Amino acid sequence: MTEARHRRRVPQESILTSTAQLEPAATAGRPKHLSHVIFIAASAAMGGFLFGYDSAVINGAVEGIKGKFDVGSATLGAVIAIALLGAALGAVMAGRLADRIGRPRVMQIAAVLFAVSALGSMLPFTLWDLAIWRTLGGVAIGMASVIAPAYIAEVAPAEYRGRLASFQQAAIVLGIAISQLVNYLVLNIAHGDQRGSLFGLEAWQVMLGIEIVPALLYGLLALRIPESPRYLVARGRIDEAKAVLADVEPEGTDLDAEVARIDARMRSEHKPRLRDLMGGRTGLLPIVWIGIGLSVFQQLVGINVIFYYSSSLWQSVGINPESSFLYSFTTSIINIVGTVIAMLFVDRIGRKPLALIGSAGMAVSLALAAWAFSFKRDLNGDISLPDAQGAVALIAAHSFVLFFALSWGVVVWVMLGEMFPNRIRAAALGVAASAQWITNWLITASFPSMSDWNLSGSYVIYAAFAALSIPFILKWVPETKGKALEEMG
Repeated sequence: MTEARHRRRVPQESILTSTAQLEPAATAGRPKHLSHVIFIAASAAMGGFLFGYDSAVINGAVEGIKGKFDVGSATLGAVIAIALLGAALGAVMAGRLADRIGRPRVMQIAAVLFAVSALGSMLPFTLWDLAIWRTLGGVAIGMASVIAPAYIAEVAPAEYRGRLASFQQAAIVLGIAISQLVNYLVLNIAHGDQRGSLFGLEAWQVMLGIEIVPALLYGLLALRIPESPRYLVARGRIDEAKAVLADVEPEGTDLDAEVARIDARMRSEHKPRLRDLMGGRTGLLPIVWIGIGLSVFQQLVGINVIFYYSSSLWQSVGINPESSFLYSFTTSIINIVGTVIAMLFVDRIGRKPLALIGSAGMAVSLALAAWAFSFKRDLNGDISLPDAQGAVALIAAHSFVLFFALSWGVVVWVMLGEMFPNRIRAAALGVAASAQWITNWLITASFPSMSDWNLSGSYVIYAAFAALSIPFILKWVPETKGKALEEMG
């Protein structure tokens, strides 16, 4: 996430996504139409691509928006961060809406909101209507963040669920990277000027408007995928559910038995409520506080500063716009590499060791960045860093993203899906995800003002939070590797 990577209040069934590898395969057979199953999962994960794209594309427009509307840092931060409040609203809405009108229909609504947001953001009349379009895009982000993993978990055959579920996370980081590449290419066409004229618009407007293309593609794909068998069974549309299952389950599957199993599981599920989370001396159950702590620390290290503001950050220390956009793209590639590393090692070395490695690496990287930024100098309006400190800042920023991506970016969501007892899992994850959205908003809204106050000091604060996450992990966070979900309590 950003990576408010993801992000979210998830229906209980979607929690299976993060732990699908622990489930035994339903059969040893291969789905008759595996390519169809892959198409379905990839189509749903297009929402994840737009999640990442919409979250990060604003990076290239920050300076253009600031110049166009002549706004201060606090107002700018509020407009950039407002999408996160929309995302929290969208995440809350998505689950119930999907149960009423179906999963693909929610994806179609999200696609329309993404497209409308892109069009409005490209053609704003004032800063305040830009904020409205950003909020609509945020609602779409929240909806996509919930519906994609839930739908994939419900449609994918058990033996392929883990790999197909990984499409969502891969799509998010790919969306972030592509948005930065598009921004870089648009800036170069506009000769390095974010407010340069391009197709009758300013370059930053074109950057935001290009999102219409993947949004329309998402909408078209959502029209072609089938409804979730779980939703169809819940609505009594048994024949339609069997038809979908026949296309996605291994050949020879007893469709009547599969429908009966889905129906029995839905009837036996406990619907957790917020009061189920209460207990202990501090109001909430201790395990819920630990989940909130993981979510909050994931954002307090300042990861989304990189994805929302990195172009402005580099320009604030004297880097030219073309280079600053290139560095934003390269950090996105590093984010992809780190995510792949995490996916390879999270089940091998465990969640806690990987989180500790990430915390230590982030703390050192952020401290080095803080040291380098302390050498920022302003000579008659010519802002720069000495060559040595500039190189350290660049390396530190990339290593920070790498250590985050290979640890907290993935581990937090795996642990949140595993650590809570079955009876409270969905409600507890919803509370933890809400804490993450709120903290993400706080960091995103505050950074422009903090960087004006003291850029180096801002990174000292982020480094301190990274360091504090180490004793938090060691003392309170349980290891969930290799444990059945029923063991959590």
